[in-house]
Amino acid sequence: MSDDFQWPAGFDRTPASDRKRYPGGFEVSRTTAFESILEELEKFDAVNVDVQTTVPHTARNPNVPYKDRDPDDPAVVVYFDRDGRRYAVPCDRWNNLRDNARAIAKYLDAKRAIERYGVATLETEMSTQALPSGDDDVVVAGDGRREPHEVLGVSPNAPESVVEAAARQLKKETHPDQPDGDEQAFKSVVRAEEVMLGE
Repeated sequence: MSDDFQWPAGFDRTPASDRKRYPGGFEVSRTTAFESILEELEKFDAVNVDVQTTVPHTARNPNVPYKDRDPDDPAVVVYFDRDGRRYAVPCDRWNNLRDNARAIAKYLDAKRAIERYGVATLETEMSTQALPSGDDDVVVAGDGRREPHEVLGVSPNAPESVVEAAARQLKKETHPDQPDGDEQAFKSVVRAEEVMLGE
């Protein structure tokens, strides 16, 4: 395991026996998957980006692991700063580095998309990833148990119109009929919307 790898404290790891390949597959190379994370972060001016995995990374691009490494622990964690705050986005749900990296890139794109559609600010959308100040290294994002507002990426007291717009976009992106769809994620979005709307 790489000495630099740090999984955010307080976040439950996915048991190795529960990991699988992303259904439908992310049809990109591992390098492209990692580079897509960097592209997404560049779009909202993230700085001090640190992509971590359990394997060594290339000297040419320290945020991209070597292609020939296939670790037992395929976790990927992205740390970055924006507007003076530190954020973390971890993923270890899938059984390979490429799928976990691509999932993070898609997640970041979805967060930005919510802002692009005019339903919230990016700062609001990224609040669930913000690390607390000081030495507390509390987990803030990922695939563990999350509150309904965290699933939808809105504030806990978001107005009904914001909840509906966020849920609509996320259902579109996660719908099982989509190439990158995810039935479990889709159901989580539906449940979160129902809870927040009191249905």
